[in-house]
Amino acid sequence: MNDNPRAIESLLASLCGDAITSKDYVGYFMNEHGEEVVFAQRRGDKSARLWHSDADWKMFRVVDHSIRLDGVMDGMITVDDLIIDRSEATWLSSCLAASRHLRQKRS
Repeated sequence: MNDNPRAIESLLASLCGDAITSKDYVGYFMNEHGEEVVFAQRRGDKSARLWHSDADWKMFRVVDHSIRLDGVMDGMITVDDLIIDRSEATWLSSCLAASRHLRQKRS
């Protein structure tokens, strides 16, 4: 990996307003309503970062067990205080699984 951002990292960083580099595992999702979601996991960080356009690009820290089905609103899927739909939860779960090795300590 190098420190020069590739096109996708630069685009996603400008979209959500945070530093995303080629050192990050990144994911992008657009739901059926045109809302955009960005995921970034940096090697060695204990949590990933998540931004959602419907939450004014506020950053949420996420880990393997962040997706909750028992939030304040019964039956709603949540991540922290963000309500997400089933397709977003499926995508986020995939991003977390694909980047899990980056959150684990090196031996």
